[in-house]
Amino acid sequence: MAVGTLLPKPRLRQQIREWWLARLPFTDTLTLRQGNVYILPTRAGWMLAATLAVLLVASINYQLNLGYLLTFLLAGCVAVGMVVSHNTLRGLKLHLLPPPQLFAGALAVLDIKLANDRRTPRYAIGLAVQGTGHWAWADVPPQGEAAVQISFTPPGRGLHRVPPLTAETRFPLGTFRVWTIWRPAAQVLVYPAPEPLPPPLPPGEPLSGAGMAAGARSTGEFDGVRAYQRGDPMKLVVWKKFAKSGELVSRDASQAQRYELWLDFARAGALDTEGRLSRLAAWVLAADAQGLDYGLRLPGIEIKPDGGIAQRLRCLQALALC
Repeated sequence: MAVGTLLPKPRLRQQIREWWLARLPFTDTLTLRQGNVYILPTRAGWMLAATLAVLLVASINYQLNLGYLLTFLLAGCVAVGMVVSHNTLRGLKLHLLPPPQLFAGALAVLDIKLANDRRTPRYAIGLAVQGTGHWAWADVPPQGEAAVQISFTPPGRGLHRVPPLTAETRFPLGTFRVWTIWRPAAQVLVYPAPEPLPPPLPPGEPLSGAGMAAGARSTGEFDGVRAYQRGDPMKLVVWKKFAKSGELVSRDASQAQRYELWLDFARAGALDTEGRLSRLAAWVLAADAQGLDYGLRLPGIEIKPDGGIAQRLRCLQALALC
């Protein structure tokens, strides 16, 4: 029975925490004011308060004037420290820069700027993803800015909202914890993790109306490149491949006119959905590295063949949101 009565308490605390977080607005820029900065004594603060209470009782009991002096002097220092600690956060501006896109399994790094409009510095300000305990600390100069980086691991591919963040300080005495909760509006787009050792690119599909010569092509690996020949136009040279391997190759213009490369979800092998998406992501990166034009077919989505950075991002985004 004792265990059964204790079980609802964590759930109740979680429900209260979720209700409180739901009241906070989504924003990528937060100015800390009196209404969104909270303060409570730390464990050291409670121990100091207990010590001051013992000193006060002893001074009253034994009529120790020096005891009174020490007790009220320490109490005054604690009161001043409480005001200084609260003012360290109050008035600070937090701004989250747009988070970069990444592949599943990688850390999402968040760049945050702290802006200080006051003529005095702000010391020992920490930021962290709520509940992680991994803090990044910074001092903000007077009328200046400081940059802080924190990270988290998204649960998987897709579009994920940045989790709630916490900013806090315990400056100057460590007797009070001053903190705020921040819910950024930014979202992180996570691509499928590329398959580590994918098979070769699928064979090219003949263009409609390409004639019998196109249909007679063997179904070998589609690469669309050949060894560089003297006189090839410079625009056909695959410079990315040359930069990586030192091999000078050119795109086969005749093949490019007769065939087009399609990366098809239905032909990605006998894998589950996530496995096929990972293979397609690896094929997109491989085709882009070779400078090929390629298209992507997903259930309900078809992206026409093209090349370049825009095509790569377009295909990876479709894979992430599939």
